[in-house]
Amino acid sequence: MKRTKKVAGILTGAAMAIAGFGYYLSNRVMYIKKKDEDFIYKREVAAKRLSPVDFAALPKEDIWVRSPFGYSLKAQFIRPYPASKKYMIFCHGVTENKTNAIKYMNIFLERGFNAVIYDHRRHGQSGGKTSSYGFYEKHDLKAIVDYLLFREGNELFFGIHGESMGAATTLLYAGSVEDRANFYIVDCPFSDFRSLLAYRFTKEIKLPGKWFVPLADLFIRMRDGYSLDSVSPLAVIEEIQKPILFIHSEKDDFILPEMTKELYDRKKGSKSLFMAKNGLHAQSLNENREAYEKAVDDFLEEIVETK
Repeated sequence: MKRTKKVAGILTGAAMAIAGFGYYLSNRVMYIKKKDEDFIYKREVAAKRLSPVDFAALPKEDIWVRSPFGYSLKAQFIRPYPASKKYMIFCHGVTENKTNAIKYMNIFLERGFNAVIYDHRRHGQSGGKTSSYGFYEKHDLKAIVDYLLFREGNELFFGIHGESMGAATTLLYAGSVEDRANFYIVDCPFSDFRSLLAYRFTKEIKLPGKWFVPLADLFIRMRDGYSLDSVSPLAVIEEIQKPILFIHSEKDDFILPEMTKELYDRKKGSKSLFMAKNGLHAQSLNENREAYEKAVDDFLEEIVETK
């Protein structure tokens, strides 16, 4: 009897330890630590990627867009060309906010586009309790697109630019919700969230990440209502008919550049690839501005010629 109780106690303890670790892993994913908003603003100003004077002078409007999940998304419509039907929507990366999208926005303002920047769920001023790396965010992106078209008309020529999680969100939107934009630009996307987590867990926990991904998946299913397998741009990339410009830094060690190359290889139809020589994760523009802008210009020119 004592031996049975001892075994039962060991098993109970092991089960509690496993459950506690699963809870910890899912917390790391769902509640990833965000950067302070003031830090992001000061960083962008210090790097001269954001001019407070120039940004303040732009005609803009703060908008609240209702998410299909019940919270509100904070967006800004920037319209220096009120008669233009050219728009860009920008999707920032995880831990960032819409301020981080301004550096990309400036490229397109110079090329005659109006812009929409917005905070993803749980970021900036938007609502939402968890980050889901595109699973819920892709439907929020649809809400932004719907609002833009409702407001400006269906005859718009518009694209969507995403960075990191925002890039994955863009691909998941186009591949599994609606392929409604005229083109997409995805900067350092992951191809498959399960594979990314296995890699990141290995790097951060210093143990084979593939051992822990199933545990994280179980707890994310229970706590946030989706599976890791459902956050896979690679699984839907062949459904996207519109042109895509893929961008990644060759030195990125957070999301490996092979993920973008895998997506590019699988994409059918019109596509372009720019592998930046310098910079780590999400630094392709910051460290390769001239080449980045040329890649965008070449891509836009090809779209216009084939339109």
